[in-house]
Amino acid sequence: MSNRFLNAAAPRRNQYLLMRHGHSQANATGLIVSTPECGLTAFGLSPWGVSQLDTLLADWSWPTPTRIYHSDFLRTTETAALVATHFGLPLQRETRLRERNFGDFEGRGDDRYPQVWTLDARNAEHIEHGVESVASVADRMLEVIESLEQALDGETVLLVSHGDPLQILLACLEGRPLSRHRDRKPLAPASLTVLP
Repeated sequence: MSNRFLNAAAPRRNQYLLMRHGHSQANATGLIVSTPECGLTAFGLSPWGVSQLDTLLADWSWPTPTRIYHSDFLRTTETAALVATHFGLPLQRETRLRERNFGDFEGRGDDRYPQVWTLDARNAEHIEHGVESVASVADRMLEVIESLEQALDGETVLLVSHGDPLQILLACLEGRPLSRHRDRKPLAPASLTVLP
């Protein structure tokens, strides 16, 4: 499938920093935690995740955010809260930044991800095993950027989200086929990407 958002790389009014949450308890236990029922109140940051963020904030070399929006999952909320405290900013919850729903694989081992990504590579619209499609994730992630572009001007916006949604958004904005979102090097926990 081709990327339906080829015009998404147009000049923007705001600068965007994309941040994956720090290493989480779900990462530590090797579990898929992708639904609000599990992710909103459990599986926050691991001790290593907190340490990652302490180091990142001590050595911050990116533009200083003026706004922070985050997925409302516990691991992203805790990540965003540490950054917000460091910069003295309020937090703004944005449910469209949530983790991709991995359907039937919820609560199972993260060794199931490659099975989903193989299906993604064949068809970005697939919803096999009850998985949220790549195209659906792309729609909601791009909606976040579009709504902020309408509401804000001249801001440096930090978006704190999850690995798959951020990979998919980057594929969108780079004009690559959505089915190839895993071609890009995976985003590490507590990593930060500045949109050009």
